[in-house]
Amino acid sequence: MTVSYTLKVANSRFGGFSKLLFRWKGSIYKLLYKEFIVFVVLYAMLSLVYRRLLTEEQKRLYTKVAQYCNRSTDLIPMSFVLGFYVTMIVNRWWAQYTSIPLPDQLMCVISSNVHGKDERGRILRRTLIRYANLSAVLILRSVSTRVLKRFPTMDHMVEAGFMTQDERKKFESLHSDFNKYWIPCVWFTNLAAQARRDGRIRDDVALRLLMDELNLYRAKCSMLFHYDWISIPLVYTQVVTIAVYSFFAFCLVGRQFLEPLEPGQEGDLDMYVPLSTLLQFFFYAGWLKVAEQIINPFGEDDDDFETNKLIDRNLQVSLLSVDDMYQNLPPAVKDKYWNESMAQPPYTMATAAETLKPSFLGSTFDMRMCEDTEQSQPAEASPSMPRIQTPLLSRFFTAASPAISIKNFGWGSRGHPHLRRPRADSGFPSPYPNRSEDPESVARIEEEETEDEESQASEPTTPGSCLGGTRPPEASKTQRKELPLIQVKAPASESIRPDQSEAWEP
Repeated sequence: MTVSYTLKVANSRFGGFSKLLFRWKGSIYKLLYKEFIVFVVLYAMLSLVYRRLLTEEQKRLYTKVAQYCNRSTDLIPMSFVLGFYVTMIVNRWWAQYTSIPLPDQLMCVISSNVHGKDERGRILRRTLIRYANLSAVLILRSVSTRVLKRFPTMDHMVEAGFMTQDERKKFESLHSDFNKYWIPCVWFTNLAAQARRDGRIRDDVALRLLMDELNLYRAKCSMLFHYDWISIPLVYTQVVTIAVYSFFAFCLVGRQFLEPLEPGQEGDLDMYVPLSTLLQFFFYAGWLKVAEQIINPFGEDDDDFETNKLIDRNLQVSLLSVDDMYQNLPPAVKDKYWNESMAQPPYTMATAAETLKPSFLGSTFDMRMCEDTEQSQPAEASPSMPRIQTPLLSRFFTAASPAISIKNFGWGSRGHPHLRRPRADSGFPSPYPNRSEDPESVARIEEEETEDEESQASEPTTPGSCLGGTRPPEASKTQRKELPLIQVKAPASESIRPDQSEAWEP
């Protein structure tokens, strides 16, 4: 029987896992105690031989051999080999469990789409679900030793009610060199097609839904067969086994407590019992035994799948669903919260404290932004606000100062011969015809232009340095003469990009 301790670890508490260490069934002690006893006995025998039977010269030779064996243990990658192997085994173990066919979805589709309260309709529904259970039992007989012991022959299958004598004769008359677990699925499809012709299945959509669920059910049976057929490569299992056994063979010799080679040399502490080596054996050998136990979960170990219980459950539940529960509905009435806008189920005294906890609305609801009234006030852009220096490219895509100057576009836009400002006397319409110039903005822009001229005059000129941000003073003066300064006042809530103006000239 599967060992379940889920309730014991439902709540994390002091010593929660420690209490599990004293359980015997399904424990590592039950799985490993024989190998552990063998290792301890062999270690004790070698220790007695070394201490009592060897001469001084033989002890010196044994000491050199033990030191060599102790160094050799570091050459075996135990953690990597065992870790990867056990991870692969555990993933395969859980995938095999999820591949066990369960008739829950299929029985719901049969109960809702195969109609008829008469005897014929009842026979159809019960036979369809029985064929599905028969297919699962046939595949479980092929992979599980427990199920095979329960149903060793086809006579036992007939006696258990999974198939009739006529079905057994039909099954055995179909000769095949391969597993015939799929034959009941074919019977299912033929019977469903007959029910469609008889009108028991009312439309093709319902028949298609029934076939889709059957295919999913059959696919799980097929996966169980393939998991049993295709094992983890034997060479990998051999490599892991050899690695573990050779590691502890070296430990038997190399982990002995030795006397010093020289008379005056200080030796290691003689503990007689190698606690660290025994723990290492417990971990590594236990890891290997875990993989050995779950590599085939359809055996008879403590934690193997209870396939016989699954067969009993599936047959009972599926027959109940398609027969006794067919159109057996409780009356549809108004629920308890019919006249209430917010349903609130009651709590018991054991869970009353949960009602005091507020509902989770989002992580940002815990922020207290409104406590600082100054920070929560809306901010409006105005000419008196300080300018924020931003990178060159981001100035074209983010909000800028209310007034636009040549400095906002960098030197490249001011000095480039193909870019011009909109002229006051140009024939292009102004984007803001009703807005007048702001004297304060004009004064600030002129001041910025004066600062630019002074900084450019003070910087050294280097030929070919236009990409670096400097330019010859002659070119700057010429361009400044060609470009009269025209100020455009932008609205406070938006910025003007070069593509918003229609007065740009080549």
